[in-house]
Amino acid sequence: MSSYVRPLAKMILSAILLAGCTPPASEHLIPFPDKDDPIVSLRLWIKTGSQCDPTGREGLAALTAAMLTRASTKVHSYSEILDLLYPMATSYQATVDKEMTVITARVHVDNLEEFYPLLINAVLHPALLEDDFRRIRTDMINAIEKGLRYSDDEELGKAALHTFVFEDTPYAHPVVGRVASLKKITVDDVRSFYKRWYTGDNIVIGIAGGYDDALIERLQLDIAKLPVGAPTPPGMPAPNEIQGLQFLLVEKDCKATSISMGVPIDVLRGQDDFWPLFLFNSWFGEHRNSSSHLYQVLREAQGMNYGAYSYIEFFPNGGHTHMPTPNHARRQQLFEIWLRPVRHEHRHFALRAALRELQMAVDSGMTQEQLDLTKRFLDKYVRHYAKTAFDRLGYAMDSRFYGLRGDYLDVLRKRLRRVSLDEVNTAIRTYLQPANLKIAVVTKGARAFADSLVTDAPSPVIYDAPKSVKVIEDDAFIQVYPLAVRRENIRIVPVGQMFR
Repeated sequence: MSSYVRPLAKMILSAILLAGCTPPASEHLIPFPDKDDPIVSLRLWIKTGSQCDPTGREGLAALTAAMLTRASTKVHSYSEILDLLYPMATSYQATVDKEMTVITARVHVDNLEEFYPLLINAVLHPALLEDDFRRIRTDMINAIEKGLRYSDDEELGKAALHTFVFEDTPYAHPVVGRVASLKKITVDDVRSFYKRWYTGDNIVIGIAGGYDDALIERLQLDIAKLPVGAPTPPGMPAPNEIQGLQFLLVEKDCKATSISMGVPIDVLRGQDDFWPLFLFNSWFGEHRNSSSHLYQVLREAQGMNYGAYSYIEFFPNGGHTHMPTPNHARRQQLFEIWLRPVRHEHRHFALRAALRELQMAVDSGMTQEQLDLTKRFLDKYVRHYAKTAFDRLGYAMDSRFYGLRGDYLDVLRKRLRRVSLDEVNTAIRTYLQPANLKIAVVTKGARAFADSLVTDAPSPVIYDAPKSVKVIEDDAFIQVYPLAVRRENIRIVPVGQMFR
């Protein structure tokens, strides 16, 4: 919106509100009114993310968002803000992903008047002080050096996979950044990033619940006080083509082996091939759900681990959440398989088992019975994706990102009902390539594992409990299932060098 158009927009908005009408959705507004909901939910979508980090300043988008939501404003110190928020039992925070930064808040309508200035001051008048900057930057460095590397091998493996798959693109580095780049970032970098990306034209206001219409006007007029202009985001990431099985082995003194594997897919929410691929993925590896095929094979039949899942959209924090989290929309997605930790002596077998199941799925496809059962399951299950107005607002924002009309979950259910078996099996064969994957493994004894991979050494498994004849028969094939790994396709990195 230019500086000439904005005053006109203000006049139109004021006229709408004077007439007692709820402003309709627009380019910069997603309203979700529910007068019976005493909670007001807010999502302020700033169209920037870690892909906008300048080279050598990876982590700047996340650091900037934290300087707005975990630091002082020009009105209050951070400790004063916490004291003011505590009696209202509320807060505001930021979620940063590759392409989206979203500041969120939920507040009871009775506390709205006291809460609103705190939130708007954070967005419009952050203090961006050196003391807050040093505290937050230290937290982020610790999150990599002590958290990501050493406290959660599952998240480490998934982060390693994404870095591996998207290397040489703006998607490559973790949202939190890299240690060396964080140490280079200055508070002036934060001020520059804020000035460039936090403009009135680069923010979409999402609001849900029992708010008064006047709140929308107030929000829009306040956001309009930010500078005009919408910076141009980076181009779409173009990951390198994957040929063969390529490994990133992270050497770590850990108790179990974490395995993640994936390949970029050019299928986004709303596209024709998305719905059949979504259906297949649910059958093959629905997140943390015992109904999925991988779960039944690797956990229930073979007892390899706690679970095995697959994804066609980024699914953050999977070890702690059951349902997908909105506002991680991306222009480039990944088909991903996540094997929860297995015993080191079972790593080769578990990898073979998962790849064999994927290959069989590609070769044979789903059956009509499996398709019908999965459709009936999803028709009810996806309703749990958004249990609150806050969640539904998040999905509405994602739909705006993808250019999808209508309520996504309603559209999803309708489209899944219409998917045919031929469409599913065609999508499987088109997008999934078991022989061309990148695989990140966090393990102890990476070099020995690399030798086993290159030589395709047999990997018999010894169970702690008796298994069925069917399992034993399958194991005979799995333990020698050929992977054809080339030595030059294996990279070994000590955990202390990850995300440097």
